[in-house]
Amino acid sequence: MSLLERLRARKVPFVFAALLVAFALSGCSIQPLYGSFSAGGDVAGELQAIAINPIPNRIGHYLGNDLIFAFNGTGSQVPPKYRLTVTLSESSQTPLLDTVTGYPTAATVTVNADYVLVPVQGGEPIAKGRATVAASYDRTSQRFTNLRAARDAEIRDAKSLSDQISTLIAAAIAAKG
Repeated sequence: MSLLERLRARKVPFVFAALLVAFALSGCSIQPLYGSFSAGGDVAGELQAIAINPIPNRIGHYLGNDLIFAFNGTGSQVPPKYRLTVTLSESSQTPLLDTVTGYPTAATVTVNADYVLVPVQGGEPIAKGRATVAASYDRTSQRFTNLRAARDAEIRDAKSLSDQISTLIAAAIAAKG
């Protein structure tokens, strides 16, 4: 018979039982992602020490700015320990067509980002991988509206890629310790 079943048998309120279980589990070694390393460093400080190589094209500009803010939102000047290189590939698809005019009524912008994080002094990559995102938008008969909607989809893709890449890199740095 488990602890929870024994507490229910004694007619202990469920809230009290949940608190008791929470206190029992509080001794587990669950550590927040941005907490301190066991060796004394912290993940946030390590993320601030990442220099990002310039990423070409407009979406690369958006992604680079989002990554800079994600890693070092404080704006502090930290000497780089790591160098991040990101390579993007972008595609656009128009899966829906208007049956009367034959023009597309929607489009999807898909972006793949291959990233590699290496120490500045050289050596084995600390983190590498691929992140993929897609954003859809409606198309109309107005050209400027379509261009602006496509750019907004690129901006949404850049933000999503930044979130994915920064989380994966933070997890890799935390695991490295």
